[in-house]
Amino acid sequence: MKIQAYLKPQCGWSNGVRAILAKYGLEYEDRDIINDPEIYAEMVNKSGQTLSPCVEIDGIMLADVSGEEVESYLLSNQLVTPSENKTDVPLDAPCTDEEHEKMRSDTIRFF
Repeated sequence: MKIQAYLKPQCGWSNGVRAILAKYGLEYEDRDIINDPEIYAEMVNKSGQTLSPCVEIDGIMLADVSGEEVESYLLSNQLVTPSENKTDVPLDAPCTDEEHEKMRSDTIRFF
């Protein structure tokens, strides 16, 4: 399975997606949409929208998804088998105020 995950370096939603991919032991490419304008443009072009996270699995784009939604897609399409493994972060949570403030002060905006 080829997985490209268009994620923010630090974000509640992005961390939920990472947690699901780790829960199932899936290899993926973590594509930084905050610090690389070309990666962000690629995500927008492929997904047709500007919200993240977006996860492309074998050419199918899941746009603006949570970890729960990624897990549901993987299970409903029988790409993984159910797992009792637990995650260490919420799967469906926004960034905290502190995370938003850090992104505002530490990143270069290009959109």
